[in-house]
Amino acid sequence: MTLRLRDISNEAILLAGGARAILLQVAMPAVGRGVADHSDFTADPVRRLRNTLTYLYVLVYGTPQEVERITGYVDRAHAPVHSDEGSPAYDAFDPHQQLWVAATLYDSALTVYGAVFGEPGADDAESLYRQYAVIGTALQMPAELWPADRAAFARYWRQSHARLRVDESARRICRDLLYPGTGPLWLRAAMPAMRFLTAGFLDADLRSSFGLPWDPRRERRFERTLRLLRLVYPRLPGWARHWPARHYLTTFRSASPRR
Repeated sequence: MTLRLRDISNEAILLAGGARAILLQVAMPAVGRGVADHSDFTADPVRRLRNTLTYLYVLVYGTPQEVERITGYVDRAHAPVHSDEGSPAYDAFDPHQQLWVAATLYDSALTVYGAVFGEPGADDAESLYRQYAVIGTALQMPAELWPADRAAFARYWRQSHARLRVDESARRICRDLLYPGTGPLWLRAAMPAMRFLTAGFLDADLRSSFGLPWDPRRERRFERTLRLLRLVYPRLPGWARHWPARHYLTTFRSASPRR
């Protein structure tokens, strides 16, 4: 059976790549400026996490009516995220910026999935890649902008990576994201592990640019952590592995207006 997007998107372990995706996004200058001017990481990190996860889970597992509803929320939230003043200009509806956001989510999810479950076979990998276009098209990115196949995506990724710049604004977002001063105790307690995994999944240049500490000892610890995850996580019961998706979908549906 071909591996589908809905077969992997409810795996809680993919959340380990979430902060990596955000840091990749803000390292793209236009996206980073938009996030810096409109981000609420510091004010309400839990709400930001809840909204992002709800959006992704509804896109994959929701009904057409639910997808329409959640994308309407996101479109309204993105409406004020634009500026023609200063450099770089940014606009949350710019299709190339939407492409980069979707690309970081795809690459981060597959990076974590491959590290824990092993790389999917060629046919599965290509099928998953094509299905991930929905993350961008739901943001109004034209479908034809998504690179045609994984080889085209790899070229796009290399070219885009060469344009990344980590400035002080991006580093401030990193600090707000990985060293939150507010939020519930459980969130702050989880941050040392999230910082460690995020640094491990980033490449060395970006890790250094964001000021995330790393050394041979941490590298060895990271490799041991991945070996442990490969051994333990796939053997956890489904109810534990899929709890976040079930929780956020249930919460979203319970808040849906009655018809």
